[in-house]
Amino acid sequence: MTETSASSASLISGTTAFKEPFPMNLVVFPGYIVFILMPTNLSGCSNLEVLWLAGNKLVGSIPKEMSLLSKISRLAIHDNKLTGGIPPFLGNITSMEGFSAGGNPFGGSIPDTLGHWKSLTEFDSGGCNLYGSIPHSIFNLSLLVTFSLPDNHLTGSLPSEIGNQIPNLEYLQLRNNELTGVLPLSISNCSKLGTLEMSNNSFTGKLTIDFSKLRDINIIRLDNNFHGRREADNMRFVDSLKNCTRLVDLNLYNCNLIGVLPISIGNLSHQLSFLYLGHNQLFGSLPSSIGSLVGLTTLSLANNIFKGRIPTTIGKLQKLQYLSLSRNQFSGPIPGAIGNLSLLTILYLENNKLEGHIPSSLGNCKELNELYLAHNRLTGKVPKQILQLPSLTIFLDLSYNNLSGSIPSEIKYLKMLSGLALSYSNLSGTITSIGECISLTKLYLSGNIFEGIIPSSLSSLRGLEVLDISQNKLSGKIPQFLEKWHSLEFLNLSFNDFEGEVPVVGVFANASLFSVLGNDKLCGGLVTLGLPKCKETGSKKKRFIFLILLIVIAPTLLIILCCVYVLCKKKRNSQPSESSRSERFMKVSYNQLLKATDGFSTENLIGEGGHSSVYKGILDSNDDKSVAVKVLHLQSRGAHKSFIAECEAWRNIRHRSLLKIITSCSSTDLQGNDFKALVYEFMPNGSVHDWLHSSAYTSKLNLLQRINILRDVAIALDYLHNRCQTTIVHGDLKPSNILLDDDMVAHVGDFGLARLLGTDLNQNSSSGVKGTIGYAPPEYGIGREMTCCGDVYSFGILLLEVMTGKKPTNDMFIGGLSLHKFAYMALPDHVIDVIDNDAIVLQSTEANAKKVEECLVATIKIGVSCSVDSPPQRMKIEIVVNELQRILDVLQNL
Repeated sequence: MTETSASSASLISGTTAFKEPFPMNLVVFPGYIVFILMPTNLSGCSNLEVLWLAGNKLVGSIPKEMSLLSKISRLAIHDNKLTGGIPPFLGNITSMEGFSAGGNPFGGSIPDTLGHWKSLTEFDSGGCNLYGSIPHSIFNLSLLVTFSLPDNHLTGSLPSEIGNQIPNLEYLQLRNNELTGVLPLSISNCSKLGTLEMSNNSFTGKLTIDFSKLRDINIIRLDNNFHGRREADNMRFVDSLKNCTRLVDLNLYNCNLIGVLPISIGNLSHQLSFLYLGHNQLFGSLPSSIGSLVGLTTLSLANNIFKGRIPTTIGKLQKLQYLSLSRNQFSGPIPGAIGNLSLLTILYLENNKLEGHIPSSLGNCKELNELYLAHNRLTGKVPKQILQLPSLTIFLDLSYNNLSGSIPSEIKYLKMLSGLALSYSNLSGTITSIGECISLTKLYLSGNIFEGIIPSSLSSLRGLEVLDISQNKLSGKIPQFLEKWHSLEFLNLSFNDFEGEVPVVGVFANASLFSVLGNDKLCGGLVTLGLPKCKETGSKKKRFIFLILLIVIAPTLLIILCCVYVLCKKKRNSQPSESSRSERFMKVSYNQLLKATDGFSTENLIGEGGHSSVYKGILDSNDDKSVAVKVLHLQSRGAHKSFIAECEAWRNIRHRSLLKIITSCSSTDLQGNDFKALVYEFMPNGSVHDWLHSSAYTSKLNLLQRINILRDVAIALDYLHNRCQTTIVHGDLKPSNILLDDDMVAHVGDFGLARLLGTDLNQNSSSGVKGTIGYAPPEYGIGREMTCCGDVYSFGILLLEVMTGKKPTNDMFIGGLSLHKFAYMALPDHVIDVIDNDAIVLQSTEANAKKVEECLVATIKIGVSCSVDSPPQRMKIEIVVNELQRILDVLQNL
């Protein structure tokens, strides 16, 4: 390829004017062509051998004129936005040696005609939405070196003779498809193979490949396969790996492996860096030969049935950074030799039967970020050496052990630690020193023997989200600083000896966010707590006198206010009436928002997204009510358009089921940089996502609450689609964008991807990714425009998630299974099996229970009907509203 190749084409951002004649070789460098159709005027380039159009934003389909380029040997069109499938006529270009098309939303199947490419050495079409089976003609291309089709929807099985048909393979990558059958033994004959990547398919049977013939292999990734009929002792393949001296990565996670891990595991390559054997059924002891794998940086053996002691030879793995032995049946002491692993950053040993003291040698692991030792039988005191590790910044979990003594004062050195769990560990004393761990967001101390009051030193933990100090012997009054923690999402003070009045502000204003059960000396608080009233104090008498005075003075004040109102109304009526809606919002400056959020402090940060951060704050001009301030990350691509879209949407809407906007701010910050923010009414009950998936929410949504929320969201969509002057498509409906107020009424928020159909905003606000993976409809993935039908699909997925408690991106949804299919297959007789247990309300009579089940079936049918692939077949949102209201009426009358 010559240097003049690129200069022979006029490359202009947004358009491309191809000049003829082309030279024999052509390279179009990536990154220049933006949103144009695939060029059709190439037919005159009869001598063209190489065409490189990768890394642009080409749209449309591959033109038929391409078949006239009979001398093409390499075609690189990867990472564009081409659709229309891989056309069969490309098979006519018999000179093709390299075809690279990955990262295009083609769709369709692989044409059988590509088998005419007898000289092909490289075939790469990963992430192209391809479906169907791989044509048998492809497997006759004996010169293939690279065969890569990952991240598609391919089905069927591989031919048993694949290794004999394509013996020159060096790179075989078919991960993340829906392939079935056995993994052919003949792959053993691909003696040049360097990468074998077949993860996340549905292969069955035993792993029978003879790796001893694959001396050049460096990557073997077969995880999440081989399920179905269980066969014992399927670990013999390990012996054949000893000849693979270049092996770096071996991943057999969740492969239904059954048997003893052979001693020969120690014969694997010294270059082996990643070894994943977790989530299988390996039993017996862990061989001491594991210590011979001195190149390991990651060792994962979690979720097996290993017994016996952890071998001390594990201390020889000097390069180890990640070690997970959790959820096995290891016993005996934790080897002190683990302290030799100076590069270790994460150590998982929880859920075993380990005993003895926690070795102080762990203090030598100077890079340790996370340490999990929970659910064992460990005894003795908490080693001071661990608490002096400045690297321990993410989580320390020593829960559910039989430790003794108090929390060492050295805990104060963990100033950057985010999470600390010491629950049910038989610890005693006070909790004073923890107040110096100022970065804590989660603190679990329940089920111990802690005494004394909640110390004032804990007031420095201003970023705390979860505090559980239940089931101890703590006493005294509930300190006032707990009321002021804006970040607190759950507080558990149950079963202690606290006394005095329960506050009613802050976290104490919502009964679902805190618990004070089992404290017999408490009084007051929310009515729903059922606590006795507190005795009247002198301060309360003063408030009573003030109330009487207020009642006396109030009439006079009312008359004055009425006069002021009449005067203001007259003045307002005398002004022009053409003022825009936006003027009804109060004006707010950057400095006001800076003050309201305490300098946009991390303590007030309540959420982050791709384009923005959201802070809780209090505006002086908002009657001291809490607000949510959404600050746009203007340096992020698309943030400015997101701001415009959201402002435009809010200018056109107002509804009880939509989040209430208070104002917006477009200004500059203290450094003179552009600053844009939106100010919303604060929703104290968080998001639906929090209630479904956050461990901080110990109480869950009941069935009535879930149906009410879904009805509210459907009503909001019906308003946006059918009852606004301009139809609005939300574009990003998901649980984290559904917020709940004090009364658990749902409010739809985040209109950063919204589109006003039929307006200029339709052209400007949505480029790039539309919606969120799992919730965005399939048509968006192939470049279709946003529509109301797309919102209905997202609502259907949202409904199924609310009812089943499972995210659409749950790890269980592999091999063609999706949340939609999971729910569809349960209809109508097995719906009760897929419903989230927390949603089911047991009724007192058999008749009521039957009606509840009928309502569940009807609800799941709505979700399935809304989330079908074909947009025209999705249920109309106005029908959804009526159906959910009918279901709600039935449930409320039970």
